[in-house]
Amino acid sequence: MNDKPIPSSELIINDDGSVFHLHILPEDLADIVIMMGDPGRVGTIAALFDTIELDKHSREFHTITGTYNGKRVTAMSHGIGTDNIDIVMTELDALANIDFKTRLPKEEHRRLTILRIGTCGATQPDIPLGSYILSHISVGFDGVLNWYKGGEGISMGDFEEAFIEHMEWPSRLGTPYFVRASETVIDKFRDWTIKGMTVSAPGFYGPQGRSVRLELTIPDLIGKLESFEHEGYRITNIEMESSALAGMSRLLGHDAATLCLAIANRHVKESNPDYKPMMAHLLKSALDALTA
Repeated sequence: MNDKPIPSSELIINDDGSVFHLHILPEDLADIVIMMGDPGRVGTIAALFDTIELDKHSREFHTITGTYNGKRVTAMSHGIGTDNIDIVMTELDALANIDFKTRLPKEEHRRLTILRIGTCGATQPDIPLGSYILSHISVGFDGVLNWYKGGEGISMGDFEEAFIEHMEWPSRLGTPYFVRASETVIDKFRDWTIKGMTVSAPGFYGPQGRSVRLELTIPDLIGKLESFEHEGYRITNIEMESSALAGMSRLLGHDAATLCLAIANRHVKESNPDYKPMMAHLLKSALDALTA
């Protein structure tokens, strides 16, 4: 264990004792964390809580902690992109496992259960709008995990090699990585979700194969993703956060996975912007599964 205090430049703690970006205290954090990109969605899930003890806003980060089914739960928004996941995961782990007074890691590791709930675009023609896709494997186009030592130890090298060859991956884009979600979390949702292999893109347009005015480096990105298969897995959907969440949670010793509602199908070029009722149902179902 590190015996030197973490400098204030590396872990910024606010004057009120809260962590820098999230602006919450260590005691504000429950062992079960439900994360979502949209700050407005935090209120939707918190409306289901039996009690509420905390409600804090900071930038795009909205956190509500309360109880449901007799268990303490934290609902939190993380904003958009894997860069935000890098912030949120680092600060969640610090809240759980760093003593803010001594700035030293705690002797006993606290393991969080984290579920990200979001929206996505399906990449396979047989996945209908409204499907629930659980990311058993995440494919990082973002590169966040590559910045941390140990990432190569949890990534899936055989999948990466097959994918790079299949996609004829341009070297200037950086190396994609594959990482598994927590089996502990997967087991809670296995029976009513689609087994997913999910791409996390570092953008909504070009990195997801959308061309508005600019030409793309991989013009047929969706077609190539759809045709990739390896060891019984195929690319099922695209979103923007699951890879960093799966990778960082494994390195930090937490159980995490991403569960998405398909609101578009990129193969058949259909979308459903009126998805809020389906999302509300998914939030309730996920909350029940996590607290059962």
